[in-house]
Amino acid sequence: MIKKITIALLIISSMNLYSAPKGGAMKNPDLTKGDAIPKGAVHDWNLGATGMRGWMYSDKMVTSDARQIAITKIEKGSPAEGKLKVGDVILGVAGKMFLTDPRTEMGKALTAAEAGKGLLELSCWRSGKYEIIKLKLPALGVYSVTAPYNCSKSKKIYMRGCDALAKRLASGKARGHSITRSLNCLALLASGNADYLPIIKKEAQWAADFTTNGYKSWDYGYLIMFLSEYTIATGDQTFMPGLRRLTLEAANGASPVGSWGHRFAQSDGMLKGYGMMNATGIPLLTGLVLAREAGVKDAIVSEVIAKGSKLVRFYEGKGAIPYGPFVRNGTNCSRFVATISRKAEPSFLKKIRLKFPFTISPSPKRNVSITNHHYYVVKNQRCIEVKKSKLQAYFSSIEI
Repeated sequence: MIKKITIALLIISSMNLYSAPKGGAMKNPDLTKGDAIPKGAVHDWNLGATGMRGWMYSDKMVTSDARQIAITKIEKGSPAEGKLKVGDVILGVAGKMFLTDPRTEMGKALTAAEAGKGLLELSCWRSGKYEIIKLKLPALGVYSVTAPYNCSKSKKIYMRGCDALAKRLASGKARGHSITRSLNCLALLASGNADYLPIIKKEAQWAADFTTNGYKSWDYGYLIMFLSEYTIATGDQTFMPGLRRLTLEAANGASPVGSWGHRFAQSDGMLKGYGMMNATGIPLLTGLVLAREAGVKDAIVSEVIAKGSKLVRFYEGKGAIPYGPFVRNGTNCSRFVATISRKAEPSFLKKIRLKFPFTISPSPKRNVSITNHHYYVVKNQRCIEVKKSKLQAYFSSIEI
């Protein structure tokens, strides 16, 4: 339970969760002078076509003050393998030291190298010595003004990606979460390369058999889209039973207005948890539309598509609602409940307290104690009376 702590302190501490180690703000180390990466600062970044990942100093995930990149991983078979080592420090590119954000400068250097002969020159620090190391990258050309459409470079990158995905899926290793796995299969299918069809068909069998006791709302939309697109593209009816099962489960799992939440609707039609979520609803609605085109003609599918489409159109032209406790005009559960409570015309003081709630918590329970310092809590099948001072109630949640 948090007691007597100010919003300012909470905001400051939360801003460093992703970049600073425990114990305070992170120091920007000079790795060429023996400084170590701060303990607990573990986030690293992908370094593009080099095949490396590297650590950079960051402040709230912003690397604009970094000037060094410590190599943390080198992919087997990549241009960097055999050239650089984990622990090497990149100080610059193309004969110049980093003068601005290393991620920006690396990106520009990679683009220039790929547009030319594929030569990328890195200024590195290794074992106390300064070295120039040259990497040979694939020469892919330049992006067209219509990229990724009518663009030879985009097509080369896409086909290379498909080849890598096909090898990964064929190996049976690291297939990933059902969402990314389905999207990978869609990428292979969209390539039009018939050589991938045996792999895609095997994955379609996996998708048709898929079930979970977890968050079906997140999985099913992408699975249905993959199986529908496969059926439409190939004419293969093998997996129609699985596609129909998934589609009907999703349709029956919609709320009465054609929406979905973290999970499917309960038996009373209500969405448990966060309520309606477009992040799950849009893929599911899209999946149902594709499933109907693929041949799933059950009446309930069309009914849910009609309801869901009407609901989605309500949000057209209204823009996005940013999510997060520190986002201006954004929302989370606590802020939403506070806003609704203020509309119920509480007393002036309660309105003021609800105007500045502890919205860093995703739970609206804090709003209960903000507005009521005398309330009841059910615990272990017992109703327990809780009395606090107004100050205690404001700086604590409803837990006893």
